[in-house]
Amino acid sequence: MTGRREARRQALDVLYQADITDAVPVDVLASWEGAGRTISPFARELVEGVERFQPEVDLLLEEHAEGWTVARMAAVDRTILRLAVFELLHSPDVPASVAISEAVEAAADLSADESKRFVNGVLGKIAREVPGAQRPTPA
Repeated sequence: MTGRREARRQALDVLYQADITDAVPVDVLASWEGAGRTISPFARELVEGVERFQPEVDLLLEEHAEGWTVARMAAVDRTILRLAVFELLHSPDVPASVAISEAVEAAADLSADESKRFVNGVLGKIAREVPGAQRPTPA
């Protein structure tokens, strides 16, 4: 595991597995490690952060995804959005544009055709409206 993009994908895999099996994300991490898989430190940080702040993240998703509840979202879209919202709010070293771009790319790669537009719209709205979510890209 080399870069942050790969770590995000690993975190998405863990969080998705936890979501669809109704497991605790850190328990999924432990089972992966028990099976001999290496978890990057950044992926661990993301998984633990999403787990810790999931109630706050889900509330923001409910408020900003017009016409959608978190429960009604496709599991992969819900997972992508949770990870990106965590980064927007709790990863000050990650510019908002990077968090959104990575999420949109993940949606394009992993979900339905219309998902990238949905993910971009929800995250853009959160970045504009939620204090602390918008950070400039470093020069």
